[in-house]
Parts: sequence; C-alpha cells; structure tokens
Amino acid sequence: MSEWHAELELWFERNNGMTRLMRRRHVGPLSVQRPFHPEADGSAHVYLLHPPGGIAGGDRLAISSHLGPQSRAVLTTPGATKFYRCLQNRSALQTEINVGAEAICEYLPQETIFFDGANASIATRITLAAGSIYLGWELISFGRPASGERFATGRARQRVEIVRDGAPIWFEQFDLSGKSRMTEAPFTFGGRPIFGTMVYVGPVMEDLAERMREELGEAASGVFSVTQLRQVVVCRYLGGRMSEGKWLFLRAWDVLREAGIGKRAVAPRVWAT
Repeated sequence: MSEWHAELELWFERNNGMTRLMRRRHVGPLSVQRPFHPEADGSAHVYLLHPPGGIAGGDRLAISSHLGPQSRAVLTTPGATKFYRCLQNRSALQTEINVGAEAICEYLPQETIFFDGANASIATRITLAAGSIYLGWELISFGRPASGERFATGRARQRVEIVRDGAPIWFEQFDLSGKSRMTEAPFTFGGRPIFGTMVYVGPVMEDLAERMREELGEAASGVFSVTQLRQVVVCRYLGGRMSEGKWLFLRAWDVLREAGIGKRAVAPRVWAT
C-alpha cells in the first residue's frame, strides 16, 4: 500500500513541579521529540512530528493526547501540514485532546495548506474536565498564494468540537469545494486565501474582547475579529498573507495567556528555526 496510516498517543502527568510525558505510543510515521521545559511553571513544550512532511491521498493520521490533572502542555508542529493533490482517496487528520481537571492545554500547530486538487479532512475534538483551560488555533491556506496557486479544484473539510463535562460548548465545521462560489462570495471568504480561527476556553475579564480589538484590530490589512461569548473567546483572521495571520495570532495568544493564565506567551523554539 502507498497510503500512510499513522497513530500517535501521548499521556502527560504533573510530577515534581513539572509536566512530563509519561507514556507514548506510535504507529507509522508520527512521533514526538523530547519535551522541552522553557517556562518557570514546568509546562511541557512538545513538537508533533510527521517525517514525510505532507499528507497524500488515502493517508490517515490520528493524534491523541491525554493531560492529567494540573498538567500543562503546549503542543505544536515544526512546520506546515500540507495536503497534496489527490485524485482518488480522501486524506485525513484527526486530533483528540483530553484535558484533565485544572490542566492547561495549548494546541498551536503551524499552518495547514490545502494544495489545489486536495481531497482533505481535518477533525479536532477537545474534551475538558472541570477547571481546565484550552487555547487552540488553526491557520489554513487555500492553495499556495505565494506561488500563484489557488484552491480551484478539490474538497476541504474541517470540524472542531469542544466539550466540557459532557456538554458541547463550541462546534464549527465547513465543507468547501474548490469550485464553490463560497471562496469568492463577499459574505464568506471574499477571495482571500488565508483563514484562521483561535478559540480560548477559560477565565476571562469582562472587557477582554474590547481590549484585544483595540490592540490588534488596526494592525491587520485583512480582517481580524474578536468575539467574547459566555464560555469562549474566538479570534478570526481572513486575509492574503500567512505571515500577517501568524503575527496577529501570536499577539492575541500573548494577551489571552496573560489575562486567563497569568503569564506571557513563550514561543516554542522550533518556530525560530
């Protein structure tokens, strides 16, 4: 078989003031580097590795992470996730994260690129226990705009679900064809190829959204928005440059971290390589 079927499962626990990767299981081309601990509170920074570099037709990747009570982890990737052109079977990436009581998980992968002609599916499910905090983002590029490639053919699906104590608190999905008018309609993507969503679930101050709009809104040449709901804060970016989307999300991450977790953002070292 030319298709890759890979699995990665991680278990984190708080131990002696640090979050440690206590156990891992992997099948196929998925793995992790040794965790780093660059923060004073012992948070584990973990890099999710997929050595092939891209996801081709029929490839199926499944990642599962379990954070024990009071543990803290930042999960990221060293580079972009690329869904290549696919003429037949659908390729898929499924991520499940279980966050224990009073634990904190930050899931901050690098961007996802849907090549023209890709047939791809991304599904992310987060399960939160009482008192836990989650912050995660997805930055998506439809095609490769820097190379002049648009997402003109193919199909892309994304689904994100967050559940706390068995009750859903956030759900969103899209199913987009490259031929769809939605890619150009002014009330959807408006012809902009870069789209990002950040979701924060945790304690917040009442005026947090307004503060973030004041600090970040005027800095975007594209569209950047902040919405504060009863249980979540949602940031969105829609524009033409991935570098701008990343920069805005990094600043938003810093503000949310300081307001909700009580510490400033510490970027994983791999982002600078």
